Amino acid sequence: MGVIALRVKIGCCGFPISRSRYYELFSVVEVQQTFYKLPSPDTLKCWRDGSPKDFEFTVKAWQVLTHSPGSPTWRKAGITIDSKDRDYYGLLKPTQQNFNAWKQFIQVIEPLNPRIIVIQTPPSLKYNEINFNNILKFFKYIHENYPQYLVGWEPRGNWKEHLDKIEVIVKEVNIIHIVDPFKLKPIISNNRLCYFRLHGIGPGEVNYRYKYTDEDFEKLVNVLKDIEKNGIEVCYIMFNNVYMRDDALRFKEYLTRLGLFEVT
Repeated sequence: MGVIALRVKIGCCGFPISRSRYYELFSVVEVQQTFYKLPSPDTLKCWRDGSPKDFEFTVKAWQVLTHSPGSPTWRKAGITIDSKDRDYYGLLKPTQQNFNAWKQFIQVIEPLNPRIIVIQTPPSLKYNEINFNNILKFFKYIHENYPQYLVGWEPRGNWKEHLDKIEVIVKEVNIIHIVDPFKLKPIISNNRLCYFRLHGIGPGEVNYRYKYTDEDFEKLVNVLKDIEKNGIEVCYIMFNNVYMRDDALRFKEYLTRLGLFEVT
């Protein structure tokens, strides 16, 4: 047998079971708590200390950076801002307020020692030239000032109609284009890494009550074969549905039986 080029890391978006049990079953988790309200660094240090040495945390970015202060979920953010500053927060605007919020976010998540930070933008952050330029400038700031992190961007809304613009951003600042592979093919950057978030199959962007079938797994294997041909060396597959624990375990076992990839 030849060298297995593609390594597949399978996990969940959040802990669907106790952390101790999760650590026994999976090697990676995407932390969701950091999106709504920043935990204390001590809490995250406890998580890190309680996990296996080779366990990996990826982290979802704080909504203060991605969503406008008018968003309903902002009430959970746990911060109060001056009314005159409202227009300077969120939507990945390259403002000092957002840069300060990013620094605060980084200081909190540091104990987890994450490599990948997931930035999911809402459908309300649509493509237009202003938003395009703001997002590019924001990602350039991170790329230049925080090179130790790999940033993944999952744009929602009408961005899928402007893949050429996504490609400019992905290629210029070497970020990961995060997609649901049942909805869209990723634009590949130079980091030889893919990151998939599986939100359920249906007519909308998400269908959290969907349970994946073996036929779906077969399609996903074909996606993995394709990205391997394109030089991808590592692919994260993160389930984000009601049945994510069961589906992630089933897919892990499914891939292991096939023996086509290195599975963790």
